[in-house]
Amino acid sequence: MAPGIYDTDLDKNPANYQALSPLSFLARSAAVYPDHPAVIHGDIRLSYAEFYARSRKLASALSKRGIGKGDTVAIMAPNVPAMLEAHYGVPMTGAVINTLNIRLDATAIAFILDHGEAKVLITDREFSDTIKQALTLCKAKPFVIDIDDPTYIGGELLGETDYEAFIAPGDPDYDWQLPADEWDAIALNYTSGTTGNPKGVVFHHRGAYLLAMGNVVTASMRKHPVYLWTLPMFHCNGWCFTWSLSVVAGTHICLRRTEAPLIYDALAQYGVTHLCGAPVVMGMLINATEAERKPLPHRVEFFTAAAPPPASVIGSMEENGFAITHLYGLTETYGPSVINDWHEEWNEMPAQERASMKARQGVRYPVLEDLSVRDPDTMEAVPKDGETMGEVMFRGNVIMKGYLKNPTASQEAFGGGWYHSGDLGVWHPDGYIQLRDRSKDIIISGGENISSIEVEDTLYKHPGILEAAVVAKPDEKWGETPCAFVTRRTGHEDLTEEDVIAYCRENLAHYKCPRYVVFADLPKTSTGKVQKFKLREMAEEV
Repeated sequence: MAPGIYDTDLDKNPANYQALSPLSFLARSAAVYPDHPAVIHGDIRLSYAEFYARSRKLASALSKRGIGKGDTVAIMAPNVPAMLEAHYGVPMTGAVINTLNIRLDATAIAFILDHGEAKVLITDREFSDTIKQALTLCKAKPFVIDIDDPTYIGGELLGETDYEAFIAPGDPDYDWQLPADEWDAIALNYTSGTTGNPKGVVFHHRGAYLLAMGNVVTASMRKHPVYLWTLPMFHCNGWCFTWSLSVVAGTHICLRRTEAPLIYDALAQYGVTHLCGAPVVMGMLINATEAERKPLPHRVEFFTAAAPPPASVIGSMEENGFAITHLYGLTETYGPSVINDWHEEWNEMPAQERASMKARQGVRYPVLEDLSVRDPDTMEAVPKDGETMGEVMFRGNVIMKGYLKNPTASQEAFGGGWYHSGDLGVWHPDGYIQLRDRSKDIIISGGENISSIEVEDTLYKHPGILEAAVVAKPDEKWGETPCAFVTRRTGHEDLTEEDVIAYCRENLAHYKCPRYVVFADLPKTSTGKVQKFKLREMAEEV
């Protein structure tokens, strides 16, 4: 087709086109609200001008060490200011931020450092034991920078310098540039290794910009919200809220530990308006003692994802002054990109029915182009009958670039022009989706993915175990927790539940370990396949 009138002499130029990047949000807030509080952490108070200047000093210092486009800077830290600054300072150099899951063991951390080819590692002294071991296991030899945070006493300093000393000579007016291409990588996040080694999910600047903006719309964030960091910033870059708050010049309240008394203190002291977390955080709040509770300054918006919280938990949270919104997404979708968008008329429903509606995953974010439930073989959409199961699929600009160094997995994930989530669900007549099961038997505990296969592989290495199968058991606190069904080998009849759990704790990250062990013959099909649906039913009775 010949060019039309709108295709001639109407080209992109610096005046009408700039790459989208969430870095621009911080620059604007620092210019418009330089004195507004940006970060609060213990006795530390940073204005937006100071937050921006410190991020630029980090970028400048990294640049002086030769860090630039496409380099990986890993960071192992809790929710502290340095973690926030890294979300801006690292990509200001063109480099890619790789936030490490603080719950992983040294072997997993070593794999990630090698696979991501980390040039720099910024690490909080709280995790020095794990990092020290990981550095002996990995081939990568990153430049190590310690975070010597005043809210933690203990641990060991491993690096050649500490964070404050490293950024001190940096230029607070560092002349960073927007990426030449908004498709450039901004972040590297690793999955929880549900099938073998974890996969490296690559985010681009465009997607991070859009999802960050989408959070503001979805969360109905007005100007200057106060956000409490109960969600780990390492998890999908804090669901991109690390960048969202800069859109509306909000205040980040950093919290090293997610504990009920600390949360209630922060809610009351700082007038928190928003927070996010897995169902385990809700459990902490509703099970807090009267001495730990503080009156809420107003109704607080709470966003939760992972396994749908029980109706009773949602009801209790609402009675305690929290407005619950259920989100859904994956690492590959920059965190949550689906919302249970609430209808006012649903408030008139009986409590149990209302909670059931709230437990549905929902509809697409405004910044997600398409969401569907499809037959993974035919790629046809399933009927919107609330009964026919299919695979939940996504399409749009907030989908990952792909998996780092894994073209085969990327091609499989994007088969048929859709991102395949691996989650199974139904489509209701009103267009809302609801998960029914998870392919590959992923267990979501406290917001973290646990591979049943990984746990089973560990169990099978025990000399006293003949067969093992692991399924999710519903849990009031964690959402789901691993439950192991085990058949003893002959001669090991004295093997106990405590023995199995202790063995797992020696060989797995603790959050992946079964909390329940049932000794039984495993139910199987005629072809010898373990019938996990029966085990799930049995687990509910344990």
